Amino acid sequence: MRLTILGCAGSVPGPNTAASGYLLEADGFVLGLELGNGTLSQLQEFRSPFDLDALVFSHLHPDHCADFGALTVIRRYHPHWPGGRPTRLPVYGPDDTEQRLVNLYAPNEPERAETDLGDVYEFRPLPSEPVAIGPFVLTAYEVLHPTPAYGLRISHGGVTLAYTGDSGMCPALDVLAHDVDVLLSEASWTDADDRPLGVHLSGVEAGLLAHRSGARRLLLTHIAPWTDRAKIYAEARTTFDGPLELVEQGATYDI
Repeated sequence: MRLTILGCAGSVPGPNTAASGYLLEADGFVLGLELGNGTLSQLQEFRSPFDLDALVFSHLHPDHCADFGALTVIRRYHPHWPGGRPTRLPVYGPDDTEQRLVNLYAPNEPERAETDLGDVYEFRPLPSEPVAIGPFVLTAYEVLHPTPAYGLRISHGGVTLAYTGDSGMCPALDVLAHDVDVLLSEASWTDADDRPLGVHLSGVEAGLLAHRSGARRLLLTHIAPWTDRAKIYAEARTTFDGPLELVEQGATYDI
């Protein structure tokens, strides 16, 4: 599997940094994970938007899905579809994903009442049991966040990546990350006493999760623009002694 970072800023995009967005590729299949603010622009640095074979949303806060509206414009109105008009793009997300993304795309109530995105998308629920998406096997675990949100466990060829999405510490994260080859974990804030609880992980908590679950490699993402990245790294290093990196926009990682 190859992981490409389209964006890794947490909660909002930062200066010249997009919000959450990733590509995961194997056997010629391109799986999109999230499509937050600014990520569609970054996607076009690496691939055509028409190269996406499926798209998965862990949850529907804007920093994880805002560029879906722009993708919809491309899929509906681009005058030159490479290779002819493709089949509908499978889109996986929480149960209300279709209506929420219609609301994002359509600007007012009369248009929302008439908007059906079924011409270019096929909406599917996130799977609580392992489901094949192309060459990948994906399982979703509900995690702790103010809106319905899921961590994603994705396997291919005997290798497993766990992605926390956005979550505070909760038992589901330990199941999600158990014995994975790579843990792609959010670490939005430092471990300060005044940070909101039950929303995001600190660097300390991300490291603890990786250590406790037996993850063999920890990649830290979703660091808010107002958070010191070096402090997040230092915090995680106090609780996890394995391979550890802060992901960078535009970087690729072989898993």
